[in-house]
Amino acid sequence: MDEFHATRRLPPYVFEPVTKLKAAARARGEDIIDLGMGNPDLPTPDHIVEKMIETVRRPNTHRYSQSRGIPGLRKAQAAYYERRFGVKLDPEREIVATLGSKEGFANMAQAITTPGDVVLVPNPTYPIHAFGFIISGGVIRSIPAIPNDNFFIACEKAVKHSIPSPLALILNYPSNPTAYVTDLDFYREAVAFAKKHDLLLLSDLAYSEIYFDDVPPPSLFQVEGAKDVAVEFTSLSKTYSMPGWRIGFAVGNERLIAALARVKSYLDYGAFTPVQVAATAALNGPDDCIEEARAIYRHRRDVMVESFQQAGFHVPSPPATMFAWAPIPEKFKSLGSLEFAKLLVEKASVAVAPGIGFGEYGDDYVRLALVENEQRIRQAARNVKRFLASE
Repeated sequence: MDEFHATRRLPPYVFEPVTKLKAAARARGEDIIDLGMGNPDLPTPDHIVEKMIETVRRPNTHRYSQSRGIPGLRKAQAAYYERRFGVKLDPEREIVATLGSKEGFANMAQAITTPGDVVLVPNPTYPIHAFGFIISGGVIRSIPAIPNDNFFIACEKAVKHSIPSPLALILNYPSNPTAYVTDLDFYREAVAFAKKHDLLLLSDLAYSEIYFDDVPPPSLFQVEGAKDVAVEFTSLSKTYSMPGWRIGFAVGNERLIAALARVKSYLDYGAFTPVQVAATAALNGPDDCIEEARAIYRHRRDVMVESFQQAGFHVPSPPATMFAWAPIPEKFKSLGSLEFAKLLVEKASVAVAPGIGFGEYGDDYVRLALVENEQRIRQAARNVKRFLASE
């Protein structure tokens, strides 16, 4: 049977072979240590869960909700931005609640893309940054993901050689999968570049609170004039260990937010109201749960870097996110990331994400997620050590 036009533009899901191997191994009774999917294992803080339970007992909260997000939730997000970044947002015109940052990003692409539009996307990067636009009929031009001097040189070349001129530039710092971080000087240059070339900026800031250095990651909107050209996406999934709750936000440029809200009004009625009320409690509540989660991820990072190094597998220490971006050992580099990831499942009972899943320039790497406890991470390192020694 012929594929439909939209699905024909999507390649086979590159993580699927590893997922199938993992499932088959578990069916045989094998203990697979899963460092592949970035699926937080930490429990959602009690005060958020209790607010959910309290609210869901009220029958009037079981009706359709609001696609843009309930007013209290949008006000809580505005308060978070002012508290954390010193940025003022209008909850009515500059904030939309989304079903996680992934849905928000995809629907923003749907809202602003005309078939054939060119979008500048870092490579490697989180898949929805490219495929949200591909699904919407856009064309992707890859640029380097490292936020250094070469970034804007590459962007200038891409603009020069793109017909039509690019619609948007995607930013993602702290980055998934690479864990690259950046600063306000970079964002200032990004805003100036966008205004010079009449581009939109879409910034994915989902990992704003998972950082390990003393300086927290900035928001693009700390740059004067950023609201003229930009929207930023955030998520409660990692910050509050709420991945399955599916709550995120798009904030910023009023025209772009209105376009997203209009598309969403046709597609959904927003998250279940008790989930939105609980998310409001999360944003308005104490920050100690965020600090505790950050400390756990930092400790896991240090354990992973140390134990894998001792196993003969160099894992660079990520400054942020819940991921490490590790080069494939030289001996296996010719295999590529997918075959190496399959080998790790088969020979070491360890699952990782192949870098090719984040773009062709990620094929020399694998992504390891900090979603297992210290004992399991050390066990994974022992398994990898045995595998490397046997090859």
